[in-house]
Formats: sequence, C-alpha cells, structure tokens
Amino acid sequence: MKTKLLFLISLLSFTLNIAQTKISGRVTYKNKGVAEVNVTLKDTYDGATTDTEGNFSFETSEKGNKTLLFTHPKYMDVEKSITIENQEISVNAELKEQISEIDAVVVSAGSIEASDKKRATALLTPIDIYTTAGADGQISSALTYLPGVQKVGETEGLFIRGGTGTESRIFMDGSLINNYFSNSVPGIAGRDRFNTSLFKGNVFSSGGYSALYGQALSGALMLESVDLPDQSSYDLGVSPIFLNAGFQKLSENKTSSFGASLGYSNLKLMQDVINFNTDFSEAPQSFNGDFNFRIKTKSGGFFKYYGVYDSNRMGVKTQSLEPADSDWSLVKLKGKNTYHNLSFKQKFGKYLLNAGTSYSFNRSDLDFSTEKNNVENGNTKLLTDGNYINFKTVLERKVNKISALRGGFELNAASEKLTFDEFVQKNYKDLISSAFVETDLGFSNQLSAKIGVRAEYSSYLEKSNIAPRLALAYRFAKDWTTSFAYGIFYQNPESRYINAPADLDFQKAQHFIFQVQRTTEGRSLRLEAFYKKYDELIKVKNLSYINGQNQYIQTADNNNGYGFAKGLELFWRDKKTFENIDYWISYSYLDSKRDFMNYPVSLKPNFASEHTLSAVAKRFVPKWKTGFNLSYTYAKGRPYYDIATQDVNGEQNYFVRNEGRLKDYNALNFSVNYLPNLGKKDAKAFTVLVLSVSNILGSKNVYGYNFSMDGSRSSAVVPPVNTFVFIGAFISFGVDKTQDAINNNL
Repeated sequence: MKTKLLFLISLLSFTLNIAQTKISGRVTYKNKGVAEVNVTLKDTYDGATTDTEGNFSFETSEKGNKTLLFTHPKYMDVEKSITIENQEISVNAELKEQISEIDAVVVSAGSIEASDKKRATALLTPIDIYTTAGADGQISSALTYLPGVQKVGETEGLFIRGGTGTESRIFMDGSLINNYFSNSVPGIAGRDRFNTSLFKGNVFSSGGYSALYGQALSGALMLESVDLPDQSSYDLGVSPIFLNAGFQKLSENKTSSFGASLGYSNLKLMQDVINFNTDFSEAPQSFNGDFNFRIKTKSGGFFKYYGVYDSNRMGVKTQSLEPADSDWSLVKLKGKNTYHNLSFKQKFGKYLLNAGTSYSFNRSDLDFSTEKNNVENGNTKLLTDGNYINFKTVLERKVNKISALRGGFELNAASEKLTFDEFVQKNYKDLISSAFVETDLGFSNQLSAKIGVRAEYSSYLEKSNIAPRLALAYRFAKDWTTSFAYGIFYQNPESRYINAPADLDFQKAQHFIFQVQRTTEGRSLRLEAFYKKYDELIKVKNLSYINGQNQYIQTADNNNGYGFAKGLELFWRDKKTFENIDYWISYSYLDSKRDFMNYPVSLKPNFASEHTLSAVAKRFVPKWKTGFNLSYTYAKGRPYYDIATQDVNGEQNYFVRNEGRLKDYNALNFSVNYLPNLGKKDAKAFTVLVLSVSNILGSKNVYGYNFSMDGSRSSAVVPPVNTFVFIGAFISFGVDKTQDAINNNL
C-alpha cells in the first residue's frame, strides 16, 4: 500500500512538472531595459515583474493561444499573442511612452499661470495677492512683484517689458475688459475696479501669448472667475477708508447661486490724519455695487454672469507753473462706469464650447481751471463717453490627453464721443472682427508645441492683419524644461489719440522669448531672455492746449514710429527651505528705445527702468494666529524728458528741452494679519484683522517732472502719500476661511 502511494505522488509531481511552461524575455524602451513592468497572462494570475535590466521569467500551466500583457504607469500597454505548448517561450517587448497630462511638458515661455496647479510655473492666488505687502489687494499691483512688469506709479496699466500701460489687455473668462482701471486725473494712477476675490485664478503672459487673444502689443492678463460657492455666506469689510458688505446664496440642490455687494470709500479721514503730498480739494471717493449669478444646467452646461457699477470723484489742486497767470491749477473728476460679463461653457461629446459676451460703458468728466487771488477762472471741460461690446466664441476638441485643436471668432465694437469745449469734437467708431485657430501638439512627455494664427480686420482703419504664433517646450532633464516662443502682435492706435483725420495702420510688435525653468516640489526657478521689435508705432502732434495744465490734447499723425526692447529676467520662489515661510525673488534687466508719440528721436522710454528687483516674504505663525508679510521693490531711476515744440515752416517740430534721470525707486512694505477665531469651535463669524504699512521707511520717491511752458520751472510728480497706513476688519459669516489662510501662508 505504501509503495502504491509513493508511486502516485511521484507520478503526480512528474505530471505537474511537465505541465509547467517557462515564459521569459526582456522589456525595453529605446533599447534600454525597463524595471517594474508588470508582465501577465491576460485573464490569469500568472506573471512576473521585470528586474532592473528589464528581464522577466515565470512558469504557467496554461495551454493554447494566449495574450501576454505588459503594463507600466509611464508607458502604453503592450499586448503580445503567444501559443503555449510544452516548450519554453521567449518574448521581448519594446514599450512606447504613455503621454500623460500630468507628466507632459507644458509650453510656458512668457507666461506665469495660477489657474491650474499641475501646470503652474508660479502660483499667484487671491490669497497671494491679499497677503503681498504693498499690493493693496489689487491684482495689477501684485503683478509688479513679478518679473517683466515695471513699477510705474503715476498712471494706471500694466507696463510690460518696455511697453506702455495701454499695450497690455485684461480679459475675464475670455472676454475683453475695457476700462479695467478706475477713472483718474493726470499724475495719479487709477485703481483696479474688480474685487480680487471674484477670481479663482489667472494666467499672466508677459509676451508670446495665445492666438485666442489679440490687440495687445506687450502682454495679456487672463482672469478666471469663481464658480459656484461651497455654501451660502455673508461678508463685511470695515476700515477708516471704506465700508462694504455682500452675500452669496447657494441653492439647496447646489446647482445655482446668486450674490451681490455694495461698497463706499472716502479718503477724507485718512487725509486729515496722514500728511499727503497731493492737495486734494475734494477727497477721492467712490461708490460701487455688483451682482452675480451662476447656473449649472442639467446637461452639464454652466452660465456665469457678473455685473458692476461704480462712480468716483476727486479734485486736485497744484501750484501753478505759470505764476504770472495763476496761483493754482485745478482739476476735478466725475467718473462713471458699468461692466457686464456673461459666459457659457458646455461639453458636446469630444467638443467643448466656450462663449461669452461683455458690455461696458465709461464716462470721464474732467474739469480744468486755474485760480488767481482766490478767484477760479478759465474752466475747460474734457468729457469722454465710451460704449464697448465684446463677443467671443471658442470651440475646442481634444485629440488626445495633451493635444487639442481650438478655433473661434471675436467681435470688438467701440463707440466713443469726446468733447473738449468748442475746440475738439470727435465721434469714433470701430468694429474689430477676428478669427483664430490654435493647436496644442503633444509629441511626447518631453516635447510639445503650440501653433496658432490670428486674423483681424478693423472697420475704422479699413485694414486687416494676419498674426502667426509659435511656441515649443522640451524637457531635457527630470525637473528642467526649456521653452521658445515667437509671435507677431498687432494693436490699433489708441483711440484717445484719434482726434482728427489721419491715414493710420495697425501698430506691430514681434516677440522672441527663450526660457529655462526648473520646478520641484515647493520650489520654482525660471530664467527668461526676450527681444521685442516694434514697427508702425504712432506719432502724434499737438491739437489743443489744456488751460492751466501745461498739457495738450494730442492726435495721431502717422505710423512712422519704431523701437525695440530686450532683456533678461529671473524668478525664484521657495516654500520649502524655511518652515512656514513662503518667499520669492524677481529681477528684470531691460534695455529699450523708442521713437514714438512726440519723441523727436529714438529715446529710452520714460516708463522703463533698466534694473528692477523685488522680494516678497510671508510667514504664518499658528500659535499666534498671525501672519507677517514683507515686500521690497527697487528700480533704477527712469529717464524723464521735457519735450517742447517749435514751428518750422508752419509745421510742429519736437525737441528735447530738458532731460535727466529720476532718483532710484525704493519701497519696503509690511503687513500683519490676525485671525482671532482660529481654532474656536462653533464660531459663527470668521474674522481677519489687517494692519498694512506701505513704504515704511518713508522713501521720497519721484515719478517724473512737469515743466512750465517755457521750460524754466518744474515740479515733481510724486505719490499722493509717502507712507500709507491701512487698518481694517474682514468678517465672513457662514464660511470658515481661516484654514485656507493657513494653507496658503497668509
């Protein structure tokens, strides 16, 4: 019996050994072995994992026609058909790279994104903006702490890489925002009209931007508004300068919301407390209100609407540069603005439709006069009304995970009326029709490209243009990428200078940008070199004198202007090296010259600084429930010019009568944020208390000079105040925002 049992065991073992078939081979990518590849017989539990050389081996008792499956997260799946009989099988496989939206290199030359954290080269969230000392909670001010943006304090706008403030454009959910900044008076910059909290992210391009956008010689800022709120809430803001309140109401099924806010600001109290440089005959004050709604449709579509109205007024009194005629020069402003934006997004299978429209109306009512022996005279009115309509639609189709094709069209209609007493009357109308197409091409996780073209036609100019755009990105090491961008960009002459008939054309700029970037967890380094060539810039001539202001109404004469800008930039951001500290450093070198406007020859622009350095540091201390923020900006003194005219054979000839260089700009700013309800359970209100001090060292910065008619006298253009102190409380009911503050290093 024992003998029979041993015989059966031996026979069974022999049979099993014969039934096992060995399968082996090697897995490679570009002729190199790949480790950690899972090799399995499909629909079985038999298989193995490759070693460091890509080799594998396992045994199976399966028979017949089978499929061998090779899988790895970074490579495309490979299947091999085999027939298993009694002999060993050797199978080799060559893998192909898996193109991944997360791993793929992204074209980023010229842009700093903050809308998608996976693709961001540097994050600039609303919390970043609010906690950047010296930014005053304004998006445009916070951008001056990034490379490429000049610190120009006397007028509003984004001055990018040697471009004027009007050569950049700002968009909301794809639609153009006309008059993003508030109305103001000469020498004082207008503020952002829009609340920073309205936007969840932004893409700032200092050059080489997408073909989806146009009419900007220098750069573009694309703002993305918030979607549905997480829950209903109420907000209140209180300070000696302003009072505002608002709410957001979310529906029970969380598919729609609506909200509104009101705000009023007045600088009178601070004017009485702080020693201002500017003599405000009427303290700056403003009133604003807005309304919004969000609707998610049953089919997955999404509507967003935002509407805002604001009005502002101020009066400024300055010592006259013409003492024989007057003691003081006066200017008073009454401004009104309304803006409405409606956007819609919907997926249709493989296609994504983005459509939007916006309307804005802006009125600037300026009253110029002089005062002699306490008697006001010589009142001159400059009234400008503008109506603007934008419509844009984009259809996008994904080709694969990182490749896409998109195209669409855009209409921009402008209607402006200007009245300058009886001297100048204008009625300007223009319709710019645009069509564009663009493709993202993902060749591999290491190489991608963006190719686009934009065509425009202006009804006022009666001319058209075609603007190609190209960008490439290549990852040459694990954390290192390089990008190159080229594009042609056109922009109509600024309408404020179209006050008389002239044969004009589009202004033109060419961008060449090269970038090297290293991104790791918590750290980002980018180096960028650029060259911009300007052609067909407008030249102007004087049309009418503004009483008491030593200024002229100017009108575009021709497109004979030209220029260039070139430079190097560095940006470093680090959230990892020092515990609970987030800091960044940016440096820009700019070499620029232009012959445009009333420049008699090619000159360094008076808004361009050769060297600009900024540093921002933030630390939140949970134990103290407090965040500390510092920022510093240095800019080498900009040039200034006194450009005068002389008549030669009945024609105006410009010449530089006085010139020089301003003192270097320096400003150290500080702010502190205290969260008293942090850590309290069942708190009904969530409060942030803010103390901010701009230019704490009191540096007496100068923005430029105004000159008398004969050039013998001058006065400095300076900030309204050297050091400004702000205190305020922001209270939210219903939504605890303190954790967001901590996570973002408030």
